Amino acid sequence: MILGEIPVFDPPYRLEHPVSGPAPVLFNSPHSGSFYPQAFLNASRLDHLALRRSEDVDVDILFGGVIEQGASLMRVEFPRAFVDVNREPYELDPRMFSERLPPFANTRSLRVASGLGTIPRTVGEGQDIYRMPLSMDEALDRIETLYKPYHRALDRALLTTQRRHGLAVLVDCHSMPSAAVTRAEHIQCDIVIGDRFGTSTDPAIADCIETSLRTMGYHVARNRPYAGGYITEHYGSPHAGVHAIQIEINRGLYLDERRLARLHGFDGLREDLTRMASELIAFVGQELQPTYLAAE
Repeated sequence: MILGEIPVFDPPYRLEHPVSGPAPVLFNSPHSGSFYPQAFLNASRLDHLALRRSEDVDVDILFGGVIEQGASLMRVEFPRAFVDVNREPYELDPRMFSERLPPFANTRSLRVASGLGTIPRTVGEGQDIYRMPLSMDEALDRIETLYKPYHRALDRALLTTQRRHGLAVLVDCHSMPSAAVTRAEHIQCDIVIGDRFGTSTDPAIADCIETSLRTMGYHVARNRPYAGGYITEHYGSPHAGVHAIQIEINRGLYLDERRLARLHGFDGLREDLTRMASELIAFVGQELQPTYLAAE
């Protein structure tokens, strides 16, 4: 089954910088894309609302204030259910396709097993997306035209930042279902910070974010149940001056999870995240950056 020509996303992502020139901090929202191609909707057994349940609804808006604080902000235009950039390039599920997958495909990852590969098989509570199998050409087209341009741009932005400032800090921004945290931790957690158990960033960066959020009254956890995905693991290289950390926001803080509509707490949460970003940017510029520049 071929859905047809991939819709033109020009480009498939947006990367915005502050007018005054960016600080060495880049916020990234890889799962907030909300344009659903009509051919994709037609091919799905699910309705539009059901497909959106895997989307990090409005996370790009929640973090939109970071630009005014001096950070850059990157976000995708296409939905996670169509292509998930927080995966390896070829994490593919053989059950989805009408042909045999190429030998370079990773078919055995835990993410593939759960239906959440680069081309997801399921959304929400394990609901199958497609009516019929996809062609391999369909998957490769999405990876070549959407996934790879996004990662080339992100890699280029981090490299440019690191060369200009001595270091780069990537904050990968997500939202999590409220029920998922309750099941995993048996408590109500507002925000989870993931740094791959201390391997993807200088611990001082995670400490700065956690302290800022706890001071504002949020319940914050580290690495459980979310330690950071492919983006955090792939780009986080503290020894090379590139730090990556993931932030998961409990959707119950700002979203009616059934209707995917904003709650009254949305604006207050946005203000708090903007304040956290301001404190992080100041910390990186005053405490970390001089150390990295002196070492060069």
